[in-house]
Amino acid sequence: MIYLDNAATTSPKPFAVRKAVSEAMQLSANPGRSGHDLSLKASEEIYRARKTAAALFQADSPMKVIFTLNCTTALNLVLKGLLKNGDHVVVSDLEHNAVMRPLHKLRDKGITYSIAEVIAGDNDTTVDHFRQAINARTKLIVCTHASNVWGIRLPVERLAALAHEYGLLMVVDAAQTAGVLPIDLSDNRIDFLCMAGHKGLYGPMGTGMLIVNSDTLPDTLIEGGTGSHSLSLAQPEELPDRLESGTPNLSGIAGLRAGMAFVTQHRPDTIARHEFMLVQRLYKGLASHRRVQLYTDEPQPSDYVPLVSFNLKDTDSETAAQALNRQGIAVRAGWHCAPLAHRKMGTEDIGAIRISPSFFTKPSDIDRLLQILHRL
Repeated sequence: MIYLDNAATTSPKPFAVRKAVSEAMQLSANPGRSGHDLSLKASEEIYRARKTAAALFQADSPMKVIFTLNCTTALNLVLKGLLKNGDHVVVSDLEHNAVMRPLHKLRDKGITYSIAEVIAGDNDTTVDHFRQAINARTKLIVCTHASNVWGIRLPVERLAALAHEYGLLMVVDAAQTAGVLPIDLSDNRIDFLCMAGHKGLYGPMGTGMLIVNSDTLPDTLIEGGTGSHSLSLAQPEELPDRLESGTPNLSGIAGLRAGMAFVTQHRPDTIARHEFMLVQRLYKGLASHRRVQLYTDEPQPSDYVPLVSFNLKDTDSETAAQALNRQGIAVRAGWHCAPLAHRKMGTEDIGAIRISPSFFTKPSDIDRLLQILHRL
């Protein structure tokens, strides 16, 4: 099977990730809850992961790294922990349901949002659209760093500067960019960085992170045991305990630490260069087929992340993906949990076929896909 669904979950995982998960499973002790040697080793593994994340994203403290179940959980922690009745949010027209569904639910609490149009390759106009959507009640700008459907990058650094100009907080969904694009929190523009562990960071499924880069802390979504201040019924105020309750996913976090170490070793820019070579090879091949419908320009590093979505004319995306699967090609088709992105391109009725390589994808994999598409 040629696996080209890495925007959903990277596969295969590096050997070091699988090894770290296995060793943590053998350790199998509760971190931060006991004083015996096994518990201390488990605590050390968790802290190593925090340090690795802080170094990779230039966070000013490992203690501001919050481990979550996934990027969706991180986004929910921020949105539901910060927004109050009457608040307003600005989002893009490319958002994933991990942003849109919490905001839809929060309308019951008097929270509203406006959608700003993103113009691919025109950051000035995109930023202006966000500026126009800000009003007197706006509290947050929340946006994806790059579309999980079309790969379009948003100018998050400029949007963060815009947010701070108006006294707002900036929340970034980096599910598709963490590990692929360099992200530097040391300039203090992005206030809350939400990430998936199982995509570009090559960690296991069931892992994610929130890095808090602001003095404003979200209210708690979950309260419970933290191993600290145990005689008090009040949730601890300090990070990470404030936002991490219950026994952590030690084996998953150990695997995520190894995945981040893999990314650090190979460098996000090197990984992105390899993946862009592949998607540009794919795009050129697709553009030569008259039955292929493309929706964006050829992906360039300045404006995109390395993925391509397309359709075969007169064929819905899921039927085409099933045909590819029978030929040993694994792709993602349908709506990618991002209805706004599909409405933007007019594909809400048929969805789209998404191709997303990883560091382990070979040029021959892309050539094989093009050969099969030619036959189809």
